[in-house]
Amino acid sequence: EKNDRIGGQFRLAMQIPGKEEFRETIRYFANQVDASGVNLKLDTEATFEMLLKYDEVVMAAGVEPRKLNLEGIDQENVVDYQTLIRDKTPVGEKVAIVGAGGIGVDVATMLTEPASHSLDDWLHEWGIDKNMEHPGGLFPYPDAMSEKTVWVMQRKAGRVGKGPGKTTGWIHKRTLEKRGVNLLGGVSYEKIDDQGLHITVNKEPKVLDADSVVICAGQVSVRPFEDMWQEFGNKLHVIGGADYAGELDAVRAIRQGVELATKL
Repeated sequence: EKNDRIGGQFRLAMQIPGKEEFRETIRYFANQVDASGVNLKLDTEATFEMLLKYDEVVMAAGVEPRKLNLEGIDQENVVDYQTLIRDKTPVGEKVAIVGAGGIGVDVATMLTEPASHSLDDWLHEWGIDKNMEHPGGLFPYPDAMSEKTVWVMQRKAGRVGKGPGKTTGWIHKRTLEKRGVNLLGGVSYEKIDDQGLHITVNKEPKVLDADSVVICAGQVSVRPFEDMWQEFGNKLHVIGGADYAGELDAVRAIRQGVELATKL
């Protein structure tokens, strides 16, 4: 593991409001590694020569953010979701988020989360009357506007925020709407410059005067020295995000690991 701790994408997920329980998944596997006597090498980046000596090689290097081919993408105010969450990168008061999939929605939720969010705040945000003074214990949704101006955009036309979870997607979408997040579909990205993010929506050019631009445009597999994989022959096994990065799926990745382990 080239990082100083295990966890990968789980370490990003656990920092999203409402997903803190992923810490327990990492804790569980860390304890299992220790109890099983696995020789865990942290801060160690694997090399081709290092792996050749083993009888079996499991490539589980995960994913990394997809890089966009967009003019101005290297500006200082542009950051990918992984760097933003991992390094707690400061952003401005006006944030444009490119990508409205699960990660884009999570980033928007994180950026608009109130600094202090008690249980009473949560009840108030969702219109729950704990004193039962209103019919059904409910009162009309109050707005919980964020101090930041946030845009979440997707190339696909139609409803934004449709992707994340069938049973929970509406909650995320409603949360963003109540916080005043601007949801834009059918967007073409033109360039980023000192004015902000230049886009086209329904054939109409617009400039979002964003201080910061966060790229949440999907992932690509991390497949180190792939051009030499043939030299491993049948002893190479590719699983998880390194196998397929189309949709981040922890259940599939863990299942692949378990099934491979039973065969080895």
